[in-house]
Amino acid sequence: MTMTTTLRVAEAYHRDVGRGIARLAQDLISDLGVEGGAVVEIQGRRTAYAVAWQASPKEAKDVIRIDGNLRSNLGVGIDDRVTVRKSEARPAKRIVLAPTSRTRLVGGPQYLLRTLLGRPIVKGEQLKIEMISSALGFVVVSTAPKGPVVVAAETEIKILKDTLEEMAVRDVSYEDIGGLGKEIRMVREMIELPLRHPEIFERLGIRPPQGLLLFGPPGTGKTLIARAVASETEANFISISGPEITSKFYGESEKRLREIFEEAERSAPSIVFIDEIDSIAPKREEVAGDLERRVVAQLLSLMDGLAYRGEVIVIAATNRPNSLDPAIRRGGRFDREMEIGIPDKNGRLEILYVHTRGMPLSEDVDLEGIAERTHGFVGADLASLCKEAAMHTLKGLIPDLDAEEAIPLRVLEELVVAEEDFRFALKMIEPSAMREVFVEVAEVHWYEVGGLDRAKEDLVEAVEWPLKYPEAFDSIGIRPPRGVLLFGPPGTGKTLLAKAVATESGVNFISVKGPELLSKWVGESERAVREVFRKAKQAAPSLIFFDEVDAVVPARGSGLDSHATERVVSQFLTELDGVVELKDVVVLAATNRPDLLDPSLLRPGRFDRLIRIPIPDRVARERIFEIHLSGMPLAGDVSASRLAEVTEGWTGADIETLCREAGMTALREKILPGMRREELILQGVQVEGRHFREAFERAKPHLTPEMAADYQRLMKDFEV
Repeated sequence: MTMTTTLRVAEAYHRDVGRGIARLAQDLISDLGVEGGAVVEIQGRRTAYAVAWQASPKEAKDVIRIDGNLRSNLGVGIDDRVTVRKSEARPAKRIVLAPTSRTRLVGGPQYLLRTLLGRPIVKGEQLKIEMISSALGFVVVSTAPKGPVVVAAETEIKILKDTLEEMAVRDVSYEDIGGLGKEIRMVREMIELPLRHPEIFERLGIRPPQGLLLFGPPGTGKTLIARAVASETEANFISISGPEITSKFYGESEKRLREIFEEAERSAPSIVFIDEIDSIAPKREEVAGDLERRVVAQLLSLMDGLAYRGEVIVIAATNRPNSLDPAIRRGGRFDREMEIGIPDKNGRLEILYVHTRGMPLSEDVDLEGIAERTHGFVGADLASLCKEAAMHTLKGLIPDLDAEEAIPLRVLEELVVAEEDFRFALKMIEPSAMREVFVEVAEVHWYEVGGLDRAKEDLVEAVEWPLKYPEAFDSIGIRPPRGVLLFGPPGTGKTLLAKAVATESGVNFISVKGPELLSKWVGESERAVREVFRKAKQAAPSLIFFDEVDAVVPARGSGLDSHATERVVSQFLTELDGVVELKDVVVLAATNRPDLLDPSLLRPGRFDRLIRIPIPDRVARERIFEIHLSGMPLAGDVSASRLAEVTEGWTGADIETLCREAGMTALREKILPGMRREELILQGVQVEGRHFREAFERAKPHLTPEMAADYQRLMKDFEV
């Protein structure tokens, strides 16, 4: 007799979605006798079939992991109970499918055969086939032979022209959301439980939660969570976009709101989703018009008025929670507020799995590597990244396409998205949280920075280590440095070091030129400082670079500008070391006048590490010459060592100018006045020692010995 067991349903692993897989504990697979990927029959409200695979070793024995498509076919939700037993499924000779919506799928039967290969199928089952940016729904109309069958290589698949729109497949399931496992659990206990099991709340004698406010940066999945909950609970879903209920006629906006809630009551259980709620429920004391006040009042009375609203739950989404009317954020209206933040590395990997399900990936695609390189990317950014990579694959195909003819199936089957396509897409897509402050930094690597070995080591420890290995600091119980100040004479390479850190660390880089923060309007300068730090926290791990920081945070009491800079200094200090912790954000600043900075900035806890960038010595000058001469066609009489000996007191910027001037001198001998471009012959051109001797006449070090001595004295006072 076949063994039957009752198991609790859990969500599937992201990589299993759409493959007809049921994950079971190893002991259970042995007990049922389904080793080696045998077929199991799962009985819920309806019956479905799946291939049994082993779950992770830590999985509980009473759990079965199946995806949203299988749950929909069974008529069950997460945490429901199903019975499972071993089953037999014969190879399918023929399968007839009907689409649930109008679709044009070139090479449809062959594409579906490749996607469904090895999957158990039964008549009446709904199939969700993942494509690159959407999903197609099909219903199994008939199979030959009858009963459960497995799609084999020789199976014939026929797609009917008529659609079965009334049998549309479940739109969004929990597996379509990546990186928000904890948030989904909280949403389920608050919304799914009251809708599916209201008797629990009646027994406890409490009223179930009425509202949930989701807030966070745009593109993190707030609307997607609402759609997934409605789809999984099979509740009626009513979506309201804030501006669409606004009317110019008196009372029409309030009437439209009342009608929506009345419709939700009639078709309960219902979820009313209000997107961009800040547009219809702003703070009443801050709005000038009467309309917004009336709409807010109507919404408040509908959510928590005299009439009981039944099984109606309101979910609202906003990325500006602090602009909402305070009355709407109390218990009984929006009972719980949940932040949907920017995903971490594991969350980004899950999202990439979701968006590459229907994508033919090359074997060289490393999704984990892409997840590591996409700091600050939200779900919408990663979706755009995958779409851009797929579009780049198509670019090579477009010249060969004939507009009049169908694309041959052979060409379609050869299309694969490679790692190179993702590398191209990464150059095109930047994180949306960084769009306003995003800067394209010229690629500079450590080997391109001459000398400054001690400064490089300090920067790697202070900037790269905290952002790349935060667990190392946690393990020994210390807090990483929060701020790093580079100080030294002009032209010694402070900004160059910042570019190298930005390139080598691979984190989000925000560059702030000091004076651009200052405004003549009271409060605007402080707000600009707050915005820079807010964006950095949103897109963490990130690095903020303040060039010429002495212009932003001079010593307080030294200015005559109506205290504007003093307020900026205070705001800067609060952001750097205030009550709100600056997590995974490092502040890097550069100045050649550390004596002008406010002294409170230089204490530990703010700029923890002061790194002096000195005028290069002979060894450092030689290395700088080697870097600048590496791309030049040099004559035998030019030596980086000899040039380093005769440039005592020159900075890196001075050396670059000297090399450029020597190159220009060599070109002057080849380019004559009025010469046409085709007459120019550059073969055999060389930069010789005489060109450098001429360049010495034109280029001089910008620091005089007296200035250099003054800087040396000044820097020694601040050296630690």
